Amino acid sequence: MTTRRHRMMHRGNAMGLWMHRRFHGRLDSGGAAKVLMLTSPGRRTGLPRSVMVRYLDHEGGYLVWGTGSGSPTEPDWFRNLRRAPRARVEIGTTGRDVVPQVLDDGERDRVWRDVVLAAAPGVAKYEAKAGRTIPVAVLRPVEVTPPG
Repeated sequence: MTTRRHRMMHRGNAMGLWMHRRFHGRLDSGGAAKVLMLTSPGRRTGLPRSVMVRYLDHEGGYLVWGTGSGSPTEPDWFRNLRRAPRARVEIGTTGRDVVPQVLDDGERDRVWRDVVLAAAPGVAKYEAKAGRTIPVAVLRPVEVTPPG
């Protein structure tokens, strides 16, 4: 990715995070795919990294995909997610811990075609532009067991 493009994406994400926090998530959604804030540990530093990503509700979890706006390389946030045993999502003002599960080839292809493209057909252009298979993950909420 070019340095200029990387800077633009970084600034865009920073603006999205600011808007999410400033307006308590009220401006996050639009269209079939909504937006959540995903926080996961950086794969090299372990420090929390937050990004705004589109998602779809799916089988009790949240389906996310790493188009990188059509970049030929996988986005950093998805690479972080691959190594994270847990992450945190915030939808509006509600936060919850999740366990990421990156879908394997067969399941990924089915979900990409039957769920993602069915709900948000416009993301197909990013896969064509990227020239790579777009990775897909399900973020499954961590069940909280009440004490006692």
